[in-house]
Amino acid sequence: MDEPVEGSRDPEPSRPDSALGELAQILLDNPWFHQALQVAVEARERASAASAQAMRGLNVPSAGDVDRLERRLRAVSERLESVEDELDALTQELRELRDRRPSTPSGG
Repeated sequence: MDEPVEGSRDPEPSRPDSALGELAQILLDNPWFHQALQVAVEARERASAASAQAMRGLNVPSAGDVDRLERRLRAVSERLESVEDELDALTQELRELRDRRPSTPSGG
């Protein structure tokens, strides 16, 4: 029986990653595959546009609409926090003015 000699190897070991790379290259070079891929991408774009149009027709906001609304809400929230800080400062100042004011005797 012929047994493999220790340390001997095939001249070109099969590598799954190189085979996959070769297959991908063959597919990309194939005009039929290229055309099918292009048709699929165009179909996806048309479906996406149709979906967006249908959502607009139902008055459902798009992701862009939601993002814009989120930014506006964040801006309003920041302004409100600023107003609250100002109100707190004014309230503190009013307390200090009341504390410094001499009390007037009540009576008549």
